[in-house]
Amino acid sequence: MSLETLHQALQRFPDPETGIPLSVGKQVHEVRCDDGHVCVTVAFSSYVAPLRTELREKIAELVRTHLPEARQIDVEIVNHPRPALPSGQLGLTAKSVVLVGSGKGGVGKSTVALSLALALKRAGCEVGLLDADVYGPSVPQLTGVRGQATKAGDKIAPFDYDGIRLMSIGYMVPPDKAVIWRGPMLHSAVSTFLRDVAWGNLDFLIVDMPPGTGDIALTLSQVIPGACAVVVCTPQEVALIDAVKAVAMFQQVKIPVVGVVENMSSFICPDTGKRYDIFGKGGARQYAEEAGLPFLGEIPINIGIRERGDEGNSAANFSDPTVAPYLEKIAFQLVRYLAQKSAQSPIKAQLPVL
Repeated sequence: MSLETLHQALQRFPDPETGIPLSVGKQVHEVRCDDGHVCVTVAFSSYVAPLRTELREKIAELVRTHLPEARQIDVEIVNHPRPALPSGQLGLTAKSVVLVGSGKGGVGKSTVALSLALALKRAGCEVGLLDADVYGPSVPQLTGVRGQATKAGDKIAPFDYDGIRLMSIGYMVPPDKAVIWRGPMLHSAVSTFLRDVAWGNLDFLIVDMPPGTGDIALTLSQVIPGACAVVVCTPQEVALIDAVKAVAMFQQVKIPVVGVVENMSSFICPDTGKRYDIFGKGGARQYAEEAGLPFLGEIPINIGIRERGDEGNSAANFSDPTVAPYLEKIAFQLVRYLAQKSAQSPIKAQLPVL
């Protein structure tokens, strides 16, 4: 056991983003020991920012294995720049495109999509949110960000909400005007959002999908290779029936489902702390297990979530200790699952979404 063997072990440690050893990207910056005090500095990209606490623990355990005499272990994680490569025919520079969909409306899909984007950004990822629900865009209301889209050079300038790059059909069409489009117009609109918005370099582009099954999922499957999907549902049986259809739709167009989220899972009374399972209990988790899909987490019925959404202040949910842990867990579980996929299929020439 020596500092040299520890250094070699760290060089073999797989990068959770790519699945390849840290030595390939020269990501082990420092390994030193001074009188029993071991200091390790390792670089990971912002893509895996939600996993940094877990990564610190794993590296500390590696230190203890190779230097059991260490009395103090400090693991510092610094940023490793790794820009996204242009993906698909539209040249979008996003490492993962995550479609948040549901088999029906009214299950809180837009709230989940925005919460996932906020949780990833707060953890340290570079995030964009595309509100592709052209028939009923909710993101302008949930964020309080209003206005008409403008140009930034030859691109459309995204809006900013709490550090998230934001775009919605709501910024293209007057709020009192109904969108009555057939398939080709939907295809054109979504392609424009992906190609012509100045998204910049993203770790994640979260796409708030229209409810149900339809043209937009097919369009995205064609123009964004490697996109993945998260399905949102509520616990009751009638919602799960529609969630099954949403999963089938994504699978049919070759978009892998990387997680299920149960929204409105229960109501916790703020006065007594008692839990009421208004819409049933654990239905989405059970379905995910039976279907062999990752269960990313649940979100309780919470008056504050509704009030902040109505006020256009959804970011404040992360200041509420009764809500924030649920939202943060979903982002953590998603990135952890994507990291597991990378470990199973390490990258070769370029970084795939999955």
